[in-house]
Amino acid sequence: MQWRKLLAAGLTAMLVGAGSLVSAAPLQDGETIHLWPGAAPGTEQVDFHNTVTERSEDTAHHDRIMTNIDVPHMIAHVPAQPNGTALIVGPGGGYARVVMDKESDEVADLLNPQGVTVFILRYRLPSNAHKNRQDVSLEDGQRAVRIVRAHAQEWGINPDKIGIMGFSAGGHMASSVSTNYNRKVYEPVDAQDQVSARPDFTVLGYPVISMLSQYCHGGTKKRLFGGLSVAKNLEEKYSSELHVTGQTPPAFIVCAADDPVVPPVNSVRYFQALREHGVSAELHVFREGGHGFGLGHSLTSSTSEWEHDLLGWLRDMGYIQ
Repeated sequence: MQWRKLLAAGLTAMLVGAGSLVSAAPLQDGETIHLWPGAAPGTEQVDFHNTVTERSEDTAHHDRIMTNIDVPHMIAHVPAQPNGTALIVGPGGGYARVVMDKESDEVADLLNPQGVTVFILRYRLPSNAHKNRQDVSLEDGQRAVRIVRAHAQEWGINPDKIGIMGFSAGGHMASSVSTNYNRKVYEPVDAQDQVSARPDFTVLGYPVISMLSQYCHGGTKKRLFGGLSVAKNLEEKYSSELHVTGQTPPAFIVCAADDPVVPPVNSVRYFQALREHGVSAELHVFREGGHGFGLGHSLTSSTSEWEHDLLGWLRDMGYIQ
């Protein structure tokens, strides 16, 4: 929309004068973008700090996780020829960790050649002792979208082509941002918070969507609330499928029918809610693939082809050529 472009352009000048988190300069490949100018809301008193753990015993292949996140940030992957589309990616980890290799760089490797600027988001985890634990991931997701939109002009991004992607528990974060972009979960901290946090499109991989007892992934729910026995109104408040409206962004969703971790009905319920509200959506439920298959490169089943379906959808929606 034209108003977003005008507002983003005006904010660029404001942010330079305000000494913002990121200067008014071209985005650099590999650049780290901190989400908050100081301590993140509700994380002022924590006594832990971003911790990276290597789980792989193969030195040629990383399998790192980040835990105890108190300084959420994005890592920029800038294509050689940006086409104006941006995608913020939230990897999974059951709200206990954020995986750093799978569900991260491989997305940039797929989409950078298509001209998409990719931001890998390392968001705070409700399993940690943040003051407002249930909302920290939503806060970071909203803030990430606002930062990218506020800097769209200088970073070569169209403010109407900013998407969010999430895998597993990262899918709960991404779907929460997509359905609750207007929910006030933190006080504005600078001019960047004056722009919309609504993504223009959503991509979800085997996502956690619902906190209702009959559909939820127990581990994610336990870490979100601190236990599985939760009041019905809280379950409903954090179930994304119950907050879909006609203004919710269109979505591409993928999962496997044999997922033993997150019930595939999570994906189906979100898809159904979108369609009931007249929102464009595409759902792929593959026969096999289990959980956490990423882009499917290690699989021999049809699930390994889903990245081509995603590229086709992005092409049809006008986000890549």
